[in-house]
Amino acid sequence: MKRLVLIFSIITVLFMSISPVSTAAENHSNLYDVRAGDTLWKIANKYDTSVREVKLTNGLQSDLLLVGQRLFVPMRYEVVAGDTLWKLSRAYNSTVQAIKETNGLTSDVLYIGQKLKIPPKKLSMDGQYVLMTREEFKDWLFNHEFTRNISLIQQHHTWSPAYGHFNGNNHFSLLKGMEYYHTKEMGWENIAQNITTFPDGKIAVSRPFNSAPDGSIGPKANSIGLNIEHVGNFDLGNDQMTAEHRETIIYLTALLCMKFGLTPSVDSITYHRWWDMNTGERVLDRSEGVSVKTCPGTGFFGGNTTESAKNNFYPLVSRKIQEIRAILN
Repeated sequence: MKRLVLIFSIITVLFMSISPVSTAAENHSNLYDVRAGDTLWKIANKYDTSVREVKLTNGLQSDLLLVGQRLFVPMRYEVVAGDTLWKLSRAYNSTVQAIKETNGLTSDVLYIGQKLKIPPKKLSMDGQYVLMTREEFKDWLFNHEFTRNISLIQQHHTWSPAYGHFNGNNHFSLLKGMEYYHTKEMGWENIAQNITTFPDGKIAVSRPFNSAPDGSIGPKANSIGLNIEHVGNFDLGNDQMTAEHRETIIYLTALLCMKFGLTPSVDSITYHRWWDMNTGERVLDRSEGVSVKTCPGTGFFGGNTTESAKNNFYPLVSRKIQEIRAILN
């Protein structure tokens, strides 16, 4: 009898170790919480996928994992009444095409009790660069953990490349061009900025967040900062910011404030113009007799002064924070 109980217990443990098939009624998430001792290989093996796929679906720039980080992983699913491929793709961060290809489906017809493997959708990546929509970036940011203390969000414009250099599809080539200039001409170890935004509203995670940015804003601002470069020349009389770009800049800044517990102010969201390029000290509007740039532009949300930031930019970021919180709650 004891032997039978032991065998039954072993079988039960083995059965429980297999990832169960989920149904819509269970509202099961395909997010995996990273634990101590986890590696990409272990996670990929557990969910019958590859390290490359895990990195592509989560926008990972390296193999580093941190406890508390959340990863989208493939999941097994059992179809219930009312399910459609579109509903499943929306519920589990996938696409209709990816579900069909993974399961060898030749039509959109589903059957109750049908077993499916649902893969998370892949992000657009080229080397270290991760190109995302605003919503994709929100998931990326809130699912990641970082090792560096970040308490200052830097606003820059690229000046060059400007809007005229963007053709709607050359995000990665512009990033690589900036990387080449920053490493070969400026002597920095990588592209200077952690984030790049584009006229079409797309966001590229560029330099890893755990690596402090480079650039003429100086080491004091860089040591605790994230550098955001907005592609364009926003000095008055030059590029007219698109509506998509404007929305992305506000939304992105709001997300970063939420992630790092910041309240919009001159101490948390800074303009490049407020820092002396020679000393690395913050001068705010006291620009006489010091070396400053016009960055992020004399026309950036009404201007590049602290007054314009307080009156025109910070209120927009604060309102967007409230909007996002209302949706999340």
